[in-house]
Amino acid sequence: MGLSLKTAVLAPFQVRSFRYQWPADLLTSWAFEMETLILGWYILVETGSVVLLAFFGALQYFGSLLGPLSGAAGDRLGHREILSALRGSYAVLAMILTVAAVLGMLTPTIVLAVAFLNGLVRPSDMGVRSALVGASVPREHLMAAIGLSRVTSDSARVIGALTGAGMFAAFGMAHAYMAIVAFYIAGVLLTLQTQPMSDAAATVNSVSPSLWHNLRDGLVHSWCVPPLQATMWIAFLVNLVGFPVSMGLLPYVAKSVYGLDQTGLGYLVACFSFGALIGSIGLSIAGSTVPFARMMLIGTAGWFAMLLIFAQLTSPVLGGITLMIAGFFQSLCIVPMSVVLLRVADEAYRGRVMGVRMLAIYSLPIGLMVGGALFSRIGFVWTVTLFAGIGLAFTALIAKRWSACLWSPDAAANRG
Repeated sequence: MGLSLKTAVLAPFQVRSFRYQWPADLLTSWAFEMETLILGWYILVETGSVVLLAFFGALQYFGSLLGPLSGAAGDRLGHREILSALRGSYAVLAMILTVAAVLGMLTPTIVLAVAFLNGLVRPSDMGVRSALVGASVPREHLMAAIGLSRVTSDSARVIGALTGAGMFAAFGMAHAYMAIVAFYIAGVLLTLQTQPMSDAAATVNSVSPSLWHNLRDGLVHSWCVPPLQATMWIAFLVNLVGFPVSMGLLPYVAKSVYGLDQTGLGYLVACFSFGALIGSIGLSIAGSTVPFARMMLIGTAGWFAMLLIFAQLTSPVLGGITLMIAGFFQSLCIVPMSVVLLRVADEAYRGRVMGVRMLAIYSLPIGLMVGGALFSRIGFVWTVTLFAGIGLAFTALIAKRWSACLWSPDAAANRG
């Protein structure tokens, strides 16, 4: 049994492309998390404004509108090429902040400006990397591969959060950013070594007259296939009221609710991410035995239920434990979500469908801005309770409306 589990989990690494992509995704995700935590804390300390903190978080996701375009470009030009270009831009922007920090010229205005530029491209990374996995790994190993891919971001939120907070506190922003730049550059070099199984870009180019035609087809395909549309609504919901509380506004919770410093913030982020890491590993082991869409609904409901409990807690220890369980359920939502999209979507539309999935992230800056304003007006408890309540209510509505394609064991979205 142990051997079979090991074989199932490690099967994606038999694919040469995945052996390069996994460490590339890991290093890039570490840099993401270190950068987000360091800059979020910098903005909060320098300005003392939770509204500006929320604005900083929101700026990083405005590029979600470009998600479908990057997905269409990936289908047309190649997912490896687009992903490499995206990651090269992260390295350049990180270099700008490194130079500013070394010269003592860093200001909140510069940080916000770079966050805006980063936000134009970074939201596309997850969609393009998932599409590259789908194009590189056989279908029977897709759940294991997506779970392992998610491990890169979940582990990054544990290690990256703790490392970023520790380096920031011990050595200052300049040295921390040198490490971030190194991670980004290594991620680009490894991404360039990946190679999909088939040349989907050539197929798309041969049948589609333009990039905009590709984009329109992806939007229509996502809307007209019921399990794809339902999954997109789940993605929109969790980004609107789930991730803002679980991640984006945690610096405010750490500082103003629990009275913690940046190291304490790192531990809160790490608790949520450690739970998510356990969930991702578990799903990698389970593989295709999981009813994908059902698990997505269960994970979504469990995530919001734990946030409802989190809202009532005043102890950082209990809060961290609750965040850990919430992170576990978050993986049970997000990993099957990607599998449903990649398995149900037509092969030629994978990049575009994952790009539309990234468009759903646009609800995250909306949730961040609304949450930041509500924290200042009605407080932490009522804001999080409201967000979690909305999440549970709409999860139930989506499950009822699309029960035939999400809950039925015979549905295509539930078959391995």
